[in-house]
Amino acid sequence: MARVALITGGTRGIGAAIAQALVQSGHKAVVTYQGNDEKAAAFTDETGIPARKWDVGDFDACQTGIAEVEESIGPVDVLVNNAGITRDGTLHKMTAEDWDAVIRTNLTSAFNMTRAVINGMRDRGFGRIIQISSINGQKGQMGQANYAAAKAGIIGFTKSIAQENARKGITANVVAPGYIGTEMVQAVPEKVLEQIVSQIPVNRLGEAEEIGRAVDYLASDAAAFVTGSTISINGGQCMV
Repeated sequence: MARVALITGGTRGIGAAIAQALVQSGHKAVVTYQGNDEKAAAFTDETGIPARKWDVGDFDACQTGIAEVEESIGPVDVLVNNAGITRDGTLHKMTAEDWDAVIRTNLTSAFNMTRAVINGMRDRGFGRIIQISSINGQKGQMGQANYAAAKAGIIGFTKSIAQENARKGITANVVAPGYIGTEMVQAVPEKVLEQIVSQIPVNRLGEAEEIGRAVDYLASDAAAFVTGSTISINGGQCMV
């Protein structure tokens, strides 16, 4: 029977590529989204992958949403915490609201979602938990203290749950993308984009499908001995 994979923030960009890679390898994928109903409907029409709407920063909404997914589609065996937002600004100008919003969506959501699936995974003796961090969670980034803190926090969170659950057949790993040619990155002014690419040793942006293939590997039986790891996919821009 196909395993159920749940991907947060999965209707666009990296999340959509992850969902499609998992479907291609035989998983039943379900994605979550929070805002754009039209894009979510278009994604489902194009791919056949169902999209469920809830706020991953809300603990109760995650409990309810995952219960509904498990009742209608099946137990979640693969969880990919991909949802994220930015509210950029230097620290001396950053508001408490901008800090809280990013930490809530990018880090607290990983706890909310993982907490909702972990007991079922432990009972079944199998699970794959994959977090999407960022190059900026590894090296920091000017104007992104909130985003970098959240993405760095995900790495520590994952190492902890990897240790707690390894004996139960559950792996937990991180993928840390660099600059990927998504709609959001392509919207950056051309001169700024050229500057970014000039700092990447392979001299190009990454592709969302490259992240999807890495997640697909981590979700597979072949990756059973990989846990607590962070895989950097950034073209050599940050080597840690």
